[in-house]
Amino acid sequence: MGRAPIPLLEPREGIPPVIADADALAEVTAAFAAGSGPVAVDAERASGYRYGQRAYLVQLRRAGAGTALIDPVACPDLSGLGAAIADTEWVLHAATQDLPCLREIGMVPTRLFDTELAGRLAGFPRVGLGAMVENVLGFVLEKGHSAVDWSTRPLPEPWLRYAALDVELLVDLRDALEKELDRQGKLEWARQEFHAIASAPPPEPRKDPWRRTSGMHKVRRRRQLAVVRELWQTRDRIAQRRDVSPGKVLGDAAIVEAALALPPNAHALAALNGFGRVNRRQLEQWQVSVDRARVLSESQLPQPGQPVTGPPPPRAWADKDPAAAARLTAARAGVTALAERLSMPQENLITPDTVRRVCWEPPATVDAESVGAALAGHGARPWQVEQVTPVLVAALSGETS
Repeated sequence: MGRAPIPLLEPREGIPPVIADADALAEVTAAFAAGSGPVAVDAERASGYRYGQRAYLVQLRRAGAGTALIDPVACPDLSGLGAAIADTEWVLHAATQDLPCLREIGMVPTRLFDTELAGRLAGFPRVGLGAMVENVLGFVLEKGHSAVDWSTRPLPEPWLRYAALDVELLVDLRDALEKELDRQGKLEWARQEFHAIASAPPPEPRKDPWRRTSGMHKVRRRRQLAVVRELWQTRDRIAQRRDVSPGKVLGDAAIVEAALALPPNAHALAALNGFGRVNRRQLEQWQVSVDRARVLSESQLPQPGQPVTGPPPPRAWADKDPAAAARLTAARAGVTALAERLSMPQENLITPDTVRRVCWEPPATVDAESVGAALAGHGARPWQVEQVTPVLVAALSGETS
């Protein structure tokens, strides 16, 4: 145990050439179809640089095929490769982050193993890829290029080395974590979690995404909310047209500042933080958005807060329903204690939203069958239902353990 971790500096077979044409892609597809065992898969995006979350590099590794680095800008349709390895288990780290951009280019797994989620279930305190590789396998990965602009072309060699190393040990990590989960009696739990991720439908587009502007809690009046909405939508159109991150067009703080100030003209807008260095034409464009919000009728103004589905915020429970507040306090204490006993984060044992919903509207009969059915109805997996039901039955019955 006391050995110093070994720096992993070079991929075993060196840095492979980047696949950027149909012939090379066909060769890689054939090689990966003929390989054996699970396929390590990773993708690099250009978050903070480009509009959207598309993939700018896809990395794969499989026994018998080696490592492949694919440029999805030059090869935007990888559905042939996806189909060739569709029946194979894909190994990803933090799968839900990469699956949307992989789906866009035709790569959709039917089975997967998520090494980050496996680490959480196994009770590892740090579950980033670097920390997991170091703690489990004893190697140090260089993590200096994770936040670079992966839309850069050509990609510099140090970045490609980093990208290749990200999948170098992923299958080894998977194998070690599978053994550890089995040792802890949690392997079936992990399989249920992985199945839930692989079979989940693509997420619905977010309603009113402008409401997620950072600093929105300061914006109280409906007219000010309308300014946020208009500026956000204008910014989004510009960012999409220029293919840059919206934050590079105009910061959230500037949007909120303009909403609070309701500037009557471009001169007043220019005096606000975030707008001082904007050129005259852009300034006029932002002011047009503010003016649109200023002249909306009352009925066109957005409502404060989104329509609430489900229980109110827990801080309001004591006033609205003291009995529900007592149930929630007991349930949270029970879930916390159980998560500690099982050595895993509470949110992986059961989502806080599920606990709130069951405590706010408990089943008419509080017994294991009805509480278990309520948990399953909110999307809890069978292993979660089995573990959490006794805790919630006690909390909803007013019993304390």
